[in-house]
Amino acid sequence: MFSHIVIGTNDLQKSKDFYKAIFAVIGAEEVPTLLDEGFGYAKDGQLFLVTRPIDGKAATSANGGTIGLTMESPEMVKAWHEAGVQNGGKTIEDPPGVREKKGVKLFLAYLRDPDGNKLCGLFKF
Repeated sequence: MFSHIVIGTNDLQKSKDFYKAIFAVIGAEEVPTLLDEGFGYAKDGQLFLVTRPIDGKAATSANGGTIGLTMESPEMVKAWHEAGVQNGGKTIEDPPGVREKKGVKLFLAYLRDPDGNKLCGLFKF
């Protein structure tokens, strides 16, 4: 359903360090983009792009928005979370772990990137 996600940043290098670390854990590769000031990663035909806002205004995070990333195991979710924290991200919500609701069992971890965007690493049992 999605072809790509684009988020804004106010500090390209800080964001690049953060995303390089978390996407290395899940096997996404950095790819060339058409962005004037930005970078991108791809996996399974999906693109995740980071750029300075085109309108020249400050990048802000979406209040209530979350970008969920599917992972292959709980261990991958933990490693992804740790890579994010070690590279300028902030852990939020509950610690990484199992969540069960309405008969669905997930292993989740949440991060804020250096610009405040909310990310979720998710493994579905």
